[in-house]
Amino acid sequence: MLNDQLRREAAEVLRGAEARRRPVRPLVELFEGIGAQDAYEIQLLNIRHRVRSAGARVTGHKVGLSSPVMQAMMGVDEPDYGHLLDAMELYEDVPVPAAAYCAPRVEVEVGFVLGADLPGEDCTVADVLAATERVVPALELIDSRIADWRITIADTIADNASSAGYVIGAGVDPREVDLKAIEATLTSGGELLASGRSDAVLGDPAESVAWLARTVARYGVPLRKGHLVLPGSCTRAVDVSAGRTYTAAFTGLGSVSLSFS
Repeated sequence: MLNDQLRREAAEVLRGAEARRRPVRPLVELFEGIGAQDAYEIQLLNIRHRVRSAGARVTGHKVGLSSPVMQAMMGVDEPDYGHLLDAMELYEDVPVPAAAYCAPRVEVEVGFVLGADLPGEDCTVADVLAATERVVPALELIDSRIADWRITIADTIADNASSAGYVIGAGVDPREVDLKAIEATLTSGGELLASGRSDAVLGDPAESVAWLARTVARYGVPLRKGHLVLPGSCTRAVDVSAGRTYTAAFTGLGSVSLSFS
């Protein structure tokens, strides 16, 4: 465990790396003994800093490490999470400057837009479905302020679960689709880059949202009406390049695209 001063120093290291677009060595090398609890506190320090200093607003949350393969790779038995902010919202008709990020990648996700607050520690899949206004096609832009994506679980948690941006489409009522059987593809210039299915996310992406609601409740963080929840990627993450457009398409859900300049 780190003391409060070291946690503040770690938060400053990550803020500097993002501002200068110069990734740093893994925090586990810079701060001996850092653990998951430290990492969540570091994440919250930087979220609070952005809210206070830049007037940022929390618009939702994302879940990472939601597939068994990724959990095994990181040596953990549950996902992690990060915050989404209004400044992270991206748009299909506005190209994103790839050079504004350290090592950008995109992930394909079935997003949940909440029409009501979710309960906390006792949240169930039924609660998630009842509270969801619509499920949406989504692309998450992820980035790592840790050099070469050489991350451990503590690194990615502290780094806001590698969050950087998101774009969503219109979506549908969750009762109109089988949330466990949505086929998803990621293409660019007619080339298939990745494919997967929604049940790659904890067997049911709604289960991932329920897990998130229960988990963030421990930190006094609610999932509110109007929030977007990104429950985890249906496919592997793909590196992005300037000058290309990436399109995620979902059966029964529609598609969404993101271009990079």
